[in-house]
Amino acid sequence: MHAVRIIPRLDIKGPNLVKGVHLEGLRVLGKPWDFAYTYYKAGADELIYIDAVASLYGRNNLLDIVRKTAEQIFIPLTVGGGVRNVDDIKNLLRAGADKVAINTAVITNPTLITEGAMAFGSQCIVGSLQVKKINNKYIVFTDNARERTELDAIEWAQKLVELGAGELLVTSIDQEGTGRGYEVELTRAIAQNVSVPVIACGGAANPEHISEIIINGKADAVAASSIFHYKYAEQINSMEQFAEEGNLAFIKNARGSLVFMQDRLKASTINEVKEYLKTKNIICRK
Repeated sequence: MHAVRIIPRLDIKGPNLVKGVHLEGLRVLGKPWDFAYTYYKAGADELIYIDAVASLYGRNNLLDIVRKTAEQIFIPLTVGGGVRNVDDIKNLLRAGADKVAINTAVITNPTLITEGAMAFGSQCIVGSLQVKKINNKYIVFTDNARERTELDAIEWAQKLVELGAGELLVTSIDQEGTGRGYEVELTRAIAQNVSVPVIACGGAANPEHISEIIINGKADAVAASSIFHYKYAEQINSMEQFAEEGNLAFIKNARGSLVFMQDRLKASTINEVKEYLKTKNIICRK
């Protein structure tokens, strides 16, 4: 069995790190580079940055954040949000990203995946899927879960690989931010029908959820937010001003408790997660 990657996901709105539920109601947690550096030192295998509002606002706001992060960390960094063309991919890679995740633009321009893979290699191109279960079918959404397509998620995942994606990031909209665990059925269906690594995202609240998606969901890697963000938040006290993008209540209340998930969230360090996975005979990177 290959070593599983543990990947903190950092959603960005403006200059702030945010966290939502079902990709909505974005609460400001801090500054992304503070969390990124903390996760790097704590043993994360990779990091994922996603601009949560880039497609909505028609912008790509991550270049400066990526540059600042790349100066401090030396693990692979995947960046997505607002990627519209090959120049956007090139600019993110030049800024310090190792991989670029693409979702919305591919719906109207599928050749973007192929063009990116030909220009920079398929290992740099991540096909991103945001998926919601509707009438027992897994349907693809875009624009950070705001816009519905009629695409079947399993078929679209296969198409993204055919176009040249070297990896897939699969986010369950239904589970994201809820602490109810990953969407196992969805992840397994995609993983069993593609030839590239699948990163599962959305729903982790404890190490048990992570082991389940690896064992039963066949995920090659796991992306997680709440389980790590709310463990490390108290350690990270940025002195910077926070822009009014997202809900600032968490910051203004001195990083108060996460009441709505208290019954489910078992906030953990990256090492605690890896140690738990070892007890399930899951191989982790050191």
